[in-house]
Amino acid sequence: MDISTGTRVSDAERQRVADLLARSVGEGRIDLGEYDERLTRVYAAVTQDDLRIVVADLPKAAVPTRNSTTTTARIPLWQRIEGGAWLAVGVVNLLIWAAVSLGVGELVYFWPVWVIGPWGAVLVFRMVAGWETRATRPIRAHYR
Repeated sequence: MDISTGTRVSDAERQRVADLLARSVGEGRIDLGEYDERLTRVYAAVTQDDLRIVVADLPKAAVPTRNSTTTTARIPLWQRIEGGAWLAVGVVNLLIWAAVSLGVGELVYFWPVWVIGPWGAVLVFRMVAGWETRATRPIRAHYR
């Protein structure tokens, strides 16, 4: 989506330019005094033109875009949620088993293995197989 001149700037766009300036300091392109001055102008910017002026003398290849700043997590969000649920249920089952064992005064049959084991095995298989982790095509909105 090409942004025309005079378009008002969003907080996310200001943050991307601020990140670019921070990288430029780290690379030695600008010094701290200039960084402070430019950062003040970034957060005071109202339009896209204001932001372009701040980074006009920096390399164009270094300007971050929405697509270049997105990264893919090694473990997708839904698998992290499922893993968290498995862990929570496993801990609850272990606590119940431990409470029953303490109440009886001896170790009882370790039944949590039938909850923790198969569920964990399925989660590990799905993660190792990788067929759920393939990147999906993003949905793009078209504005006219």
